[in-house]
Amino acid sequence: MSPRPVSASAGGRHAALASPTRRRLLELLQSDSTARDVHDLGATVGLHPSTARSHLEILRRAGLVVRRTHRHDGRGRPRTVYAAVESQHGRGHYEGLAALLAAGLADTADERAARAEQIGEQWAAQLSGVPTLDGAADEEVAVHVSGLFERLGFAPELRTSEAGRQIALHACPFRPVAREHPEVVCAVHLGLLRGTLARLGATTTPQLTPFVEPELCMVRLGARE
Repeated sequence: MSPRPVSASAGGRHAALASPTRRRLLELLQSDSTARDVHDLGATVGLHPSTARSHLEILRRAGLVVRRTHRHDGRGRPRTVYAAVESQHGRGHYEGLAALLAAGLADTADERAARAEQIGEQWAAQLSGVPTLDGAADEEVAVHVSGLFERLGFAPELRTSEAGRQIALHACPFRPVAREHPEVVCAVHLGLLRGTLARLGATTTPQLTPFVEPELCMVRLGARE
């Protein structure tokens, strides 16, 4: 069955990045300044070219990759190739947006973080798929939060230890931006987390620790207040 199309909106980008296969394809294109065709990409990730093309078209409609026709040395049959938007324009749409947000939210990093967190809480209030509950159990809270981050493309892994419930975020759709502007992007995600917990009726105090490893962020849901 072919992947379901998505739109070139923020939600569409999140949906496109919710697939591990599409994240892998996008990472391949972002790491290479040369556009690549479906046969090359499909062989790299172990997909039939037609399946790889379906995933690449979803990324294209979400505004994450571009498609163009390439003719080698002006001879032979032209090939359809794909390249990441960031590779084409130096600074991708996310980087430019984050720069504008960082510059316009407030004068200091602390003020920017506070306002970005408020934006995240407002985002949580508008999301569908998160129920409004009155005091959900800890396990139910963890499952709902992990499911939300899964839908948004963070590839979460729910962990339970003596320290409590944690969610490892293995993929961030905004990772390049977060490295440059953590006071904005990470604060938005913390606000999203807090707003989601509020909708679930949870009284836990969450923590979001970005980049505990180069490709890993951690959410600690914490103990009830």
